[in-house]
Amino acid sequence: MTRELVLVHGRSQHDRDPDELKAEWVEALHKGLGRCGLTLPIPESAIRFPFYGDALRDMTDRADEAVAVADIVIRGDGSKLDPHHTRFLVAALHEAALATGAEENELSGVDSGSLTGRGMVHTERLRTLLAVLDRRVPALGGALIARVMLDVHTYLTVRAIAARIDDGVREAFGPSGKAAVVVAHSLGSVVAYCLLRGQDLSARKLITLGSPLGVSVIRRALRPLAHPPGVGRWLNARDVRDVIALHPLDATRFPVRPPIEDLATVDNHTPNRHGIAGYLSAPDVAARIHDALREDAEVRATDPPGETS
Repeated sequence: MTRELVLVHGRSQHDRDPDELKAEWVEALHKGLGRCGLTLPIPESAIRFPFYGDALRDMTDRADEAVAVADIVIRGDGSKLDPHHTRFLVAALHEAALATGAEENELSGVDSGSLTGRGMVHTERLRTLLAVLDRRVPALGGALIARVMLDVHTYLTVRAIAARIDDGVREAFGPSGKAAVVVAHSLGSVVAYCLLRGQDLSARKLITLGSPLGVSVIRRALRPLAHPPGVGRWLNARDVRDVIALHPLDATRFPVRPPIEDLATVDNHTPNRHGIAGYLSAPDVAARIHDALREDAEVRATDPPGETS
């Protein structure tokens, strides 16, 4: 039997009750559907919400690579920054700052290219970028952007952490390894993409929300880029004011076949334009989730006997 809907959350969910967190996601989706005059076409019992927040927190707390970068910058202790993480962070934050309209002269002293030193050189570059982002996107702030990017890099480079997260999310697909729709937010979109790019999981539709997959250093880490073979269609929805979702996943940024549909009309009402409640309660997002679930039900209803998943 197909697992109808799998929801994959992002970072900063540690110490939360998974059932309460799932209820918040479902409530936001109900609000979005209500604004379209729609209702959820599946029972809530068919919604799977794999929770990996504590696993990410526990394992990164023990990993030298994942020390909270904002705290390091504030203390000025650049010696604790791993150079690989630092290179990744400087490049990602530099790109984010430019996307907010910052001019290169605002970023004086920041070099997103080769980083061979350690200590205060790294700290000063990060301090400058964090300050620019704090000024330009105060509701989101440089520290939150840095932590999201740091978690993405940790997931992509520390295999023990990735394996633990992957195992938990994979279980939500059930024994069949199939889902009607996967909805993934922020860091969760990276997790979902990496899992679905394998051969053992599939979904009729993937919907990514507030995804950082278009960030240059993330795209390079994921090469060769490919449309997940088990995914029928892929919709990427974003609020253009969401600095985590820097770029559209279009033919320029994410050239895969079949192409990704990029929906850039979302009005995310949360203060930082990145919150999951603002994405799921947006009518254009909720309607797409509804339609994908209805389409899956119709397809399965017409499948010949013995061919349903």
